[in-house]
Amino acid sequence: MKRKKKHEEHVDEAWLLPYADILTLLLALFIVLFAASEVDSRKFQAISSSFNSELQGGTGVLEKEAPTESMEVTPPIEELKTDDSTTEGQEEMSWAEDQKELKEFKAKIDGYIDEKGLSPRLQTKLTSKGLMLTITEGVLFQSGQAEIFEDSRTVAKEISNLLITDTPRMIYIEGHTDNVPTGTREFPSNWELSSARAITFMKILLENEKLDPRKFSATGYSEYQPIASNDTEAGREENRRVEVLISPYQKENID
Repeated sequence: MKRKKKHEEHVDEAWLLPYADILTLLLALFIVLFAASEVDSRKFQAISSSFNSELQGGTGVLEKEAPTESMEVTPPIEELKTDDSTTEGQEEMSWAEDQKELKEFKAKIDGYIDEKGLSPRLQTKLTSKGLMLTITEGVLFQSGQAEIFEDSRTVAKEISNLLITDTPRMIYIEGHTDNVPTGTREFPSNWELSSARAITFMKILLENEKLDPRKFSATGYSEYQPIASNDTEAGREENRRVEVLISPYQKENID
């Protein structure tokens, strides 16, 4: 009797179906992550719609939408360039506005000088460091002294009102002398004299409660920053002065 041939055994291929499902789900996950990372929502919706169509439009997480005809994505680099240029424009505008305010400051002080007939003993000038108000010695002090004239205290107080501003600015009071030695016990050198004059004038300004003392400083430069020759009396008279420097706006001055 012949033996019946055994059927050939086939390898069980049932695992292929869940494996294919896993691959499909992974593909779906990566597509969703990629689409979600894009800035353009239209692109995300188009990909979602396309993917739902492939899955026969089930009611899943992705909503079925009609595919869009075109998609525009702005490159991130271009966005960064636009932001940088905008920031630079704002900084330039702030500088321009600050220069405009300093010019208005100058016009206000010049108006006061003309009204009181104090020119040329008081003068203003816009420099790279800011707005400079120069006051000659004769307006405030007796020669070789740091005590201000009583009548000049009124001038100092009126100047203090002109210095009130909403914009945070540092204000530097600077004392200067000629090259003639003082040689007194109170002021052994022009260093002491120039510093004392700057401090005296600053303290009178700060009697105005609307001014912030944190924005003020006083410095004496002795004879070492002359604006005229010390070889003549007229030149030495110009060099004996107090200067008020109103600085440009600086962000760190806010605090």
